[in-house]
Amino acid sequence: MHTKKSTDGKAIFAWAMYDFANSAFTTLVITFIYSAFFVSQIAENGIVGTSLWSNGISISALLIALLSPIFGAIADSGGYRKKMLLFWTYLSIIATFMLYTVLPGEPMKAILWLIIANVAFEMGIVFNNAFLPDVAPPEKVGRISGYGWAVGYLGGLLALFIALGFVLPADNPFWGVTQEMGKNIRVTNILVAVWFLVFSLPVIFWLEESKKKKTEKSQALIKQSIKQIRETFREVRKYRQIVRLLVARLFYNDGLLTVFTFGGVYAKETFGFTFDEIIAFGIVLNVMAGLGAFIFGYIDDKVGAKNTIQVSNVVLSIAIIVAVFAPTKFWFWIAGILVGIFSGPNQSASRSLMARFVPLKKDSEFFGFYAFSGKATAFLGPLLLGKLTLIFASQRAGIAVLLLFFIVGGYLLMKVDVEEGIKIAKMN
Repeated sequence: MHTKKSTDGKAIFAWAMYDFANSAFTTLVITFIYSAFFVSQIAENGIVGTSLWSNGISISALLIALLSPIFGAIADSGGYRKKMLLFWTYLSIIATFMLYTVLPGEPMKAILWLIIANVAFEMGIVFNNAFLPDVAPPEKVGRISGYGWAVGYLGGLLALFIALGFVLPADNPFWGVTQEMGKNIRVTNILVAVWFLVFSLPVIFWLEESKKKKTEKSQALIKQSIKQIRETFREVRKYRQIVRLLVARLFYNDGLLTVFTFGGVYAKETFGFTFDEIIAFGIVLNVMAGLGAFIFGYIDDKVGAKNTIQVSNVVLSIAIIVAVFAPTKFWFWIAGILVGIFSGPNQSASRSLMARFVPLKKDSEFFGFYAFSGKATAFLGPLLLGKLTLIFASQRAGIAVLLLFFIVGGYLLMKVDVEEGIKIAKMN
């Protein structure tokens, strides 16, 4: 964990605004709008669409797991965190825009752009997370991480309101946007791209790269980065508590990401939610998630990140059970609200705990491994969900497997010694 003498308000604002900017992608594309549109209208049918979507998410997760440690090392070796952040951000924006061009009956084209957009989106998060130890003083890392998640959910909420009020209502077309070929839904990808671009601008002006010695030649940079990756692998084993945290996160984060990815699909296919109902569902979840992240950011600094994560894992497990056995929409709403309230604290506290464990001058590398832990097995949740959905011809069977991820992750997290992790980070 870094020692910070003062707090730079503009840097914190810029850092948090990146969460505000990119949350429109997860909310509209991955979770609620485009995923449901893909399954119901672009793919052949709901079952095939669910399987294809899960495959696309799984492939992107594998690519992220491969790329994040490599580019993390390159960024730290050359002092290129900010440049990497902007590169992956703009690539995600372009690929998201291209999703608008995909028509019903073109599922493979959609999956291609989805993979590119999702990989670039997640890689951007790697480098934004790596700035957290720089912008947050040690005693406030929990609440500042919580601020980021809170404003992120606010961003997703506002994007949903705009989609609901100006884009999706085909009976009152906005700039000629009608229901023909799903245009009123496809155009939400343009909304996401513009949103991401505009609200990530503070990063350019106010998020400063720390002063690091840069490698002048690209060949030397690559060589140094490969060497640094090897050293980081060895050093990660020295940081036992980081290893334990990352292994635990492999499981509970995979379960949570799969819930996000298939929440809208599950609501539509199993409970018959309309697109308007899915949007309303998303609005409520984002409100609850924003409140949860904001409130638990303070609780994190008071009772500890580990305890915050564990409480969220228990409640998320209960939510999965309710969602699987829910007989009506009402009970699914209950499950969704529980997920909303405790998903933000789960992610925010995980990030703040990692920030406390990160050794000095290795932000991007170790947050690269943090991303690796979030994606190395992230294909497993969507893959198992997709396969069980196909085998049993029921999405309930697919969702049920996610309970195992939270139970295993919570058990492994019990072995993390927070005091030792912080102590070792300060010694290096």
